[in-house]
Amino acid sequence: MSTSQDPQKKPIRLDKWLWAARFYRTRAIAKQMIDGGKIFYNGQRTKSGKAVSIGDIIKIRQGFEEKEVTVIALADKRSDATFAQTLYQESKQSIETRDKNALARKQGILLSPASVTKPDKKQRRKLREFKERI
Repeated sequence: MSTSQDPQKKPIRLDKWLWAARFYRTRAIAKQMIDGGKIFYNGQRTKSGKAVSIGDIIKIRQGFEEKEVTVIALADKRSDATFAQTLYQESKQSIETRDKNALARKQGILLSPASVTKPDKKQRRKLREFKERI
């Protein structure tokens, strides 16, 4: 693990840090997410080769979740999950937002369950007519 601003150590690339912090399974996936605009580095889109430093804020979108983390340590090698969690700290606001969104998703699924049967021919015609009017 490289720490702080060690003059002997090379700067760590963003894709490598995301991989080491276990946000993504491979560096290639991390690079794709950065290039696809799913990662914001200090509020801006960036490239995968951007050097990460301590105190930077990284916003990560994964599926329905959006995390905002602050870099508190640097690493260029992947290790176990407990070590990976020491590399960053998620903001309280980010945790609250994720919890609210997860609850809303659960309630939405419970309030509108999927239909047990498919619509019959008459119901399909009515649906088609309704959609054409819109």
